[in-house]
Amino acid sequence: MMTSRRFLTFFLLTLALGVLPVLGQSNARALISGQVVDAETKQPLPGAHVFIAGSMIGTVTDVKGNYDLHNVPMGAHRVYVSMLGFEPDFRDIMLRVGKDYTFDFELKESILEVGEITVEADRDKDWKKRLEKFTKMFIGETPNALETSILNPEVLDFEDKRGSFTAVASAPLIIENRALGYRIQYFLKDFESTPSRVKYDGEGLYEEMEAESEEQAKHWEEKRRAAFIGSFRHFMLALIAGRSEAQGFKTYSRPSVGGNAGDTFNRSSAMADQRFPLDPKNLLKPGEVENEYFLDFEGHMEIVFMGEKEEESYLDWSMRPERSNPRFQTSWTFLDHGPALVDYKGDTLDPYGLVFMGYWAFERVADDPPKEYRPRL
Repeated sequence: MMTSRRFLTFFLLTLALGVLPVLGQSNARALISGQVVDAETKQPLPGAHVFIAGSMIGTVTDVKGNYDLHNVPMGAHRVYVSMLGFEPDFRDIMLRVGKDYTFDFELKESILEVGEITVEADRDKDWKKRLEKFTKMFIGETPNALETSILNPEVLDFEDKRGSFTAVASAPLIIENRALGYRIQYFLKDFESTPSRVKYDGEGLYEEMEAESEEQAKHWEEKRRAAFIGSFRHFMLALIAGRSEAQGFKTYSRPSVGGNAGDTFNRSSAMADQRFPLDPKNLLKPGEVENEYFLDFEGHMEIVFMGEKEEESYLDWSMRPERSNPRFQTSWTFLDHGPALVDYKGDTLDPYGLVFMGYWAFERVADDPPKEYRPRL
């Protein structure tokens, strides 16, 4: 990220001093096992992918359809199952005790008819333009996105009509993020873009790339930290620690919402510039057990991160006319399914329970480290 050196130095120092401990952190680990079968025939499905969404924990089922996920940390997770020819399935779980868990899955046969994969040389010009459009909306348009590529784009097909742009994939997308040093298998279920919103359903399984040198490993660590700083995950950990303001986050309630994802509030509205301070102490309520919380607020919340200014690429993406005086990174969010259950790591039980606009919507796959990543405190 293009970041003010003074602000970046300040925030890295505060993290290094341990301002953001993971409260309630447990060394306990769980074993998650189970079987994946065909929902109609009840026959086992060997070769199905089973993984913790957004993490580096994953496996494939054996000849009997069985799987084991070892060393799963406590907290909120989505166990995701995918196999070619079947509809994917998942289960959102909250692990509170380090023990063995069993989760079985029955996959329904997919009604999507997948044709033969067409090699890139045979694709028409419209497909290549749509691939470029999809890549910008899915991978992102940040500096990190310039170093991130889809290695098997031939599995993608697109439809662009009536103001709706959709994408489907006949196999997992293989994504190489050379900015952060990760290779990702992304299991895309649905993707749709309209003039007012981009939404996609799917999950990624991460793998660390092997650094070619100590310099590259150090570079990746610096880039990962920069991606974490100012992110939603950073905000949630700061909120749980009671340090969101000290970490540079200011929170507000906003009454007027427009349709532009980049600059959410309708400037023609008389209420567009109205915002009211939102006390971060009131955002989290105790959960049903210790070290769990409910994130709850009314309407739209605005989050301003005072540690970084908007990048030029964000101004282009959001079609903001201002160039000479970029403001601090500003995001908006609202609760799509009511109060969100949050664990001690800042992970939400329902990963799609919050809708993001502004800067957090701008930073996408290329700027998202796996769940395991935490800055070295």
